[in-house]
Amino acid sequence: MDPTRSPRSNPRSHWLLAGLMAAVTALVSACKSSPEGAPPPNSRPAGSDTPRGTGPVAGTATTPDRTTAPSGARTSRDYRKDAAGHLYSLNAERIFKGKLPPQLYAIGVLEVDIDRTGRVTRVHWLRAPRHAPEVVAEIERTVRAAAPFPLPARMGKVTYTDTWLWDKSGRFQLDTLTEGQL
Repeated sequence: MDPTRSPRSNPRSHWLLAGLMAAVTALVSACKSSPEGAPPPNSRPAGSDTPRGTGPVAGTATTPDRTTAPSGARTSRDYRKDAAGHLYSLNAERIFKGKLPPQLYAIGVLEVDIDRTGRVTRVHWLRAPRHAPEVVAEIERTVRAAAPFPLPARMGKVTYTDTWLWDKSGRFQLDTLTEGQL
């Protein structure tokens, strides 16, 4: 190594540092949460006569023209995080807060195909909770109603898999974003 040249003046180290800073910035921006006490995104308006939890899929937006940002994911594993975040944002009041109890009512592994427009083209159970057919139906309804999903811009289309952890209260967590179990 040239003694007159500092390791910090290496052009590759500048690119490495810039890439590292960009990754940290992306990670921090992905971890932002809504302010404490903010109402859930799809809470019903005051004075509404429709009880919460009724309709085709409780807690999901019903606007068919809903658009989502494109996903920057390069792999199905990375896309799974974007999809889980999307499902959580549309079902905030249905997410189990905190650590799940040791005994869950149902656990299912679902594979979902998303096309280039964010539409669900197929759902396929790799492990369905057969003892709870109502949970199977509700998960499928929830996934289909969440479309359009973030656009898989870098992949064109994507097939991702996630594990649904279902509590007897009807609230759930996805394995991708779980807070763990007691």
